Amino acid sequence: MRLRPTFAAAAFAATSAMTLSCAALAQEAPAVSESALRAHLSFLADDLLEGRGTGQRGGALTVRYLETQAAAIGLKPIPGGGYRQPVRIQGTKQLPGSLASFNAGGKRIAPALGKGIVFGTAGGKTDLTVDAPLVFVGYGVSAPEENWDDYKGQDVKGKILVMMVNDPQPTASEPNRFSGKAYTWYGRWLYKFEEAVRRGAAGALLIHTTPSASYAWDVPANGFSHERFRLAGAGNPVEGWLHEDTARELFAASGFDLDRLRAEAEKREFRPVDLKTSAQIVMKSAVRQVDDVNVVGIVPGTDPKLKAQAVVYSAHWDHFGANPNLVGADGRDHIYNGAVDNATGTAALLAMAAEAVKKPARRTQVFLWPAAEEQGLLGSAAYVANPVVPLAQTAADLNLDSLNFVGRTRDIGVPGAERSSLYDTAAVVAKKMGLKLAPTIPDLSGAYFRADHFNFAKAGVPAFNVGSAVFSGDGHFEFEHAHPQGSAKMVGYKKDYHQVTDEYRPEWDLSGMVQQAQFTLNLGYAVANAPGMPTWKKGDAFARVKR
Repeated sequence: MRLRPTFAAAAFAATSAMTLSCAALAQEAPAVSESALRAHLSFLADDLLEGRGTGQRGGALTVRYLETQAAAIGLKPIPGGGYRQPVRIQGTKQLPGSLASFNAGGKRIAPALGKGIVFGTAGGKTDLTVDAPLVFVGYGVSAPEENWDDYKGQDVKGKILVMMVNDPQPTASEPNRFSGKAYTWYGRWLYKFEEAVRRGAAGALLIHTTPSASYAWDVPANGFSHERFRLAGAGNPVEGWLHEDTARELFAASGFDLDRLRAEAEKREFRPVDLKTSAQIVMKSAVRQVDDVNVVGIVPGTDPKLKAQAVVYSAHWDHFGANPNLVGADGRDHIYNGAVDNATGTAALLAMAAEAVKKPARRTQVFLWPAAEEQGLLGSAAYVANPVVPLAQTAADLNLDSLNFVGRTRDIGVPGAERSSLYDTAAVVAKKMGLKLAPTIPDLSGAYFRADHFNFAKAGVPAFNVGSAVFSGDGHFEFEHAHPQGSAKMVGYKKDYHQVTDEYRPEWDLSGMVQQAQFTLNLGYAVANAPGMPTWKKGDAFARVKR
């Protein structure tokens, strides 16, 4: 959906008071402690935890710390005992000897691995040989609400699907189809791989272009050169990317014009095209099972009826861990500490939970620290598949990821909240705190689909990522005090994002981080104490999801 202001959003001040009862706002959340937040943050980002890596010792140490703190705070464990929720993950790393070739129009084409093609498997096999025909399926999208279906009922079982990245583009006659220039879920590579699985395909290959993917070829090339993780039992036998030059060569050798087929794929009438090309793929992989863990703590509700419903607060605990390949004689840093991403959110949730247990709300509050977010939102997906409170009784998920480390602001970001009545509630809460909501901007990079809240939204639970420094769009914040370099620091963090330089600094001003955590807790209390549950805006794609 294009994230743009609407009449309803502009008029929230006149109507939002009616959406919340006086009682819901009267019971305010207790104050979040900055000292507690800083203590947790400095520890979680320390070298001792080795970057909190999936399947690494540092990840296990992090889980032990979180469950110990949850018990000390007084959070109730999951029914049945303990704070750990198992997350079964499959790690796969491609080994030497893997290769791909294509028979196109009698011509054998063998693109260089890493340069012309990247691929892997999520099917769990260590040795895999695939010989399958290629079918071009346009964008690979089936979107009933857009009256769009690239498959047209064609059976693609056992075939390798070749797809374009992004969404069908807007036209002069339909400027807002698939939310115009903004990304929708259908444009994401993960959706396209998932759709291939649902249709029983042998695999999926995405045609890379920098404009359509919004990143250069080296991003998927680097991603497929490392161990990749999926939830156990989920994924395609073959999935990967074709460099645009490789795709052009394949299409031309089979007698097709890539640009012409791309143009055809922009029309609703498009039908899948048999490329009359077969792929021969040999894959050798190291496969391991990783038993990871979500950490979950509960504050039971006080209302005899409403306590069966819940508000979820989430913040992923993982990062990229330690990379021994970076260790050398020059003493190079080899630990991806992930201080901002996401020791900040992890610490904030601990500080929030410590206060929530002192003053429970009418609805139950669930504090969730998902695993393996950096590997594809895997922990939150596992939680949604097996929730502590049924999703039909889950009012909202409020996610924290990469918090403000610069200072207090005069506004707060709520990107994606406008999809539901959470926007109106957030506006009331912000006003009560002397804040305003940051302007809604088009989501040109698909940010809404790249954090843990999205798994809740995809399952029909209103959810968004609260005021993130990374996912707020242009990185602009209105600072409460004279912070001439505040926004510059936020933007400057991009060079540290997912790098070993994302480290905790004792001189950080955490007042803005506390403000962000407090807003999230206040919003959670407003939702938890309201007489009714939040609702999706009419026509939103996720409103039709059945829980």
